[in-house]
Amino acid sequence: MAQARTQISAYISEETKNLVERYVRARGVKKGFLVESALLHHLQALEKLPADVIIPPRLVVSRKSGEAILEQLEL
Repeated sequence: MAQARTQISAYISEETKNLVERYVRARGVKKGFLVESALLHHLQALEKLPADVIIPPRLVVSRKSGEAILEQLEL
């Protein structure tokens, strides 16, 4: 029995687009399959793992905080 499907649209960075295209070429999978698999994997992790172990892929910090982090890294 075929499942109902819904199309989604999202803006992604050029870097992410390149990573997706490289992955699907190397593995021979469709972009839709990759996106759905990644979303399911991520959403299941969010449900099952404690919130304090989830590390976001990007952190946004103020300039002041960024400079403080840089200082610590340079030590």
